[in-house]
Amino acid sequence: MILKFTKMHGAGNDFVVLDGVRQHITLSPEQLRLLADRHFGVGCDQILLVEKSQHPQADFRYRIYNADGGEVEQCGNGARCFVRFVHNQKLTQKREIVVETQSGLISPRLEEDGRVTVNMGAPIFKAAQIPFENGSDAVSEPLLVGGETLEISAVSMGNPHAVQVVENVAQAPVEKLGPLIEHHPRFPKRVNAGFMQVLDRGHIRLRVYERGSGETLSCGTGACAAVVTGIRRGLLDSTVHVATHGGALLISWAGEGQPVLMTGPAITVYTGEINL
Repeated sequence: MILKFTKMHGAGNDFVVLDGVRQHITLSPEQLRLLADRHFGVGCDQILLVEKSQHPQADFRYRIYNADGGEVEQCGNGARCFVRFVHNQKLTQKREIVVETQSGLISPRLEEDGRVTVNMGAPIFKAAQIPFENGSDAVSEPLLVGGETLEISAVSMGNPHAVQVVENVAQAPVEKLGPLIEHHPRFPKRVNAGFMQVLDRGHIRLRVYERGSGETLSCGTGACAAVVTGIRRGLLDSTVHVATHGGALLISWAGEGQPVLMTGPAITVYTGEINL
């Protein structure tokens, strides 16, 4: 099977984007893993599939597969690339679209300066909805990981996150603790592990160990989860610049019940074909 694809990235978080509107695409987990493989395939953190919407209020359907072949609910950096892709492919002329995802509707908007802003919806703190077993719904709570107790904040941005504040993100044990947090039994659907360093009330540094992909250069929903956590803890103001290894994101949140807005780049790297 010859498959056409577009390679894109949002602040270094890279994607293989597939047009499922003009071609029928059904891929097995093995084929998805091959696409994501950086040695034998195209190479990416996630695979994004654009499809016709099944929701009456949405323009498109957005499906996300991690590098391990598993389908997940949400990807913020991918959402920005999604709107850039459908514009570049002339699938729409709208600057703001409504996109159906596993976790609900989101509204990415192409800005005049070329960046993309995504309304990511309101964060979820109820432990049962994250899901986070035996969670107290508190702003932060202890989590026993590898024989040590971490202070984490559990939040869902359409996908689950466990955020902790660290003194120096460059020295944080991401590779050691990331997989232990991801597979912690209290997170039955696994979890993205965020490591946040607060620089001042408007700036943070962030590393994220993503479930199914490992540490990535950037994570959009992880940036949203980290900023929301910092605001709830009284450490951050309502608009925050997030520095990741792959680039900068701007996150705004007005408080409880309000949507999180994320602005950042969406870059097309190249297009190609692969024989699966």
